[in-house]
Amino acid sequence: MEAKASIKNVPVGPRKARLVADLVRDRFVEDALNQLAFLHKSTSVVIRKLIQSAVANAQHQDSTVDESNLFIKKIFIDEGVTRKWIRPRARGMANRILRRRCHITVVLDEESDSDES
Repeated sequence: MEAKASIKNVPVGPRKARLVADLVRDRFVEDALNQLAFLHKSTSVVIRKLIQSAVANAQHQDSTVDESNLFIKKIFIDEGVTRKWIRPRARGMANRILRRRCHITVVLDEESDSDES
């Protein structure tokens, strides 16, 4: 049983968000939440809430789901919209400023005991 949660237009660059996503990919939910709680990155708070939302979605779909059996099957970060503007510089020049955003999606799955046999 898969559960999914996503968030769009997170005000963090996709490259920075992928660093945090790589740390929790293919881990159990409890381990991932513990690791994100002590990580000093701005994206860790967003991903932590997103994983908790996916767990709530899984429990809403099937109330018998055990949170300790859930693991992060997929987590991927896509590029969002980029806000562009120009900052005037000396001698009539201009610098371009890009404020990047990203979309984050988490898919949880339940580890079944029949897979180990």
